[in-house]
Amino acid sequence: MAFSFNPRELSDFARYYGFHYDNWDPIALMRDVLLDMERGLRGQSSSLPMIPAHISPVSHVPAGKTVLALDAGGTNLRASLVHFDESGRALAEGTVKAPMPGTRGRAGAEAFFDEIAALALPLLEKQRRVAGIGFTFSYPMEITEDAEGILLAFSKEVDAPGVIGKAVGAGLREALGRRGFRYDGRIVMLNDTAATLLSGLAEIPRDGEAVRTKDAYGSAGGPVVGLILGTGFNTAYPEKNIPKIGFESPANPQIVVCETGTFALRYRGPLDREYDSTTRNPGAYTLEKAAAGAYLGPLTLHILKQAVKDQVICLKKAGELLAMPALQTRDLNEFMHAPLAAEGPLGGLFGLDERDALAAAQYLAGIVTERAGLLAAAVVAAAVERIDAPPEPFAPVRIAVEGTTYLMYKGMRRALESWLHIMLVSGKPRPYVVSPVEQASLFGAAVAALSV
Repeated sequence: MAFSFNPRELSDFARYYGFHYDNWDPIALMRDVLLDMERGLRGQSSSLPMIPAHISPVSHVPAGKTVLALDAGGTNLRASLVHFDESGRALAEGTVKAPMPGTRGRAGAEAFFDEIAALALPLLEKQRRVAGIGFTFSYPMEITEDAEGILLAFSKEVDAPGVIGKAVGAGLREALGRRGFRYDGRIVMLNDTAATLLSGLAEIPRDGEAVRTKDAYGSAGGPVVGLILGTGFNTAYPEKNIPKIGFESPANPQIVVCETGTFALRYRGPLDREYDSTTRNPGAYTLEKAAAGAYLGPLTLHILKQAVKDQVICLKKAGELLAMPALQTRDLNEFMHAPLAAEGPLGGLFGLDERDALAAAQYLAGIVTERAGLLAAAVVAAAVERIDAPPEPFAPVRIAVEGTTYLMYKGMRRALESWLHIMLVSGKPRPYVVSPVEQASLFGAAVAALSV
């Protein structure tokens, strides 16, 4: 069967199966997110939990302070003394790293906290009077009003069941005491999304400019939104009014972690629903499954298989593509960056005389990426709208971003920022700046130690 690259046919295919980005009105989508945010804040039925972090971000990071920052996530535990210079920028000193307790065999609760204390103690002894301890703990926690974290679960990498249900900050304090070091200061527990937000306070200048400039007016700077777009997806922002916990403080908002990946999309096409049915939690995390790195590869493969079945993509190795059990997002990303290399689990399927089919596959994958950028932009724009900051051009909302999908996946950053611009200039322009942040978990923990 003769075949030629036909973008119109491919776009119609995407619309027919409901995954084309123009199936969504960007402003209406942002408003849908805002409505669910409001319901979650009120404790009403909502797909967004809107979890209070019980941390109020500082407006200025105090200069000259040194804190201990801890970051526990994945397979590693890091500790560092973080000093804030005269401009409030974070500088890490003496950073040390060790395997996460419980990743080399089962650890009891006391042994778990003893390993953390062993890593932190030399730094605390070096800087006897730290201004606080901030601890990013990237596992599910219930955050209490005094910024303590009660562990709810571990991921499969950590085998320490005795720690579940315990207060992590208190466990660290007790472990330091067993080693003869008495620490009576504050330990602030937070998750990685809140840490990303707080890192923006230290890493993104108050006026949003790349180069820090003199501020003769003493501006407090714009607020910060935290976005993680990597394997998973989440946002956090400062909220002034949380009715479900009786919190209202226009002058001193607290961070709310939205758990944005759980947002229930009003509309999903048949291919999205089919793919969702193959995941471990059908019907849940519908936005994350359309936008985050854990899902972009497998979802795109499911769509390409349908395109082959419908003969909008024709290739000699169609049977091999249909038989592919999985496609990792990193492999799809390599294909998107270098489709003409004819390499990898996807690119290697296309013959050198099948450029039209190759172009069609990349085109459809690009539509999936564009839609992912639109969905991600909607929740970020909703957070900016919810803040309702004074639209002063010299104090833009600072959007701090961490995550390999945003930074490395081809087309994602451009798509997200393009849609975000459309949403945030609708009606009235809102000054904002988007900036990746480095060492977000560590620097965010450091800022948390100084927040109240």
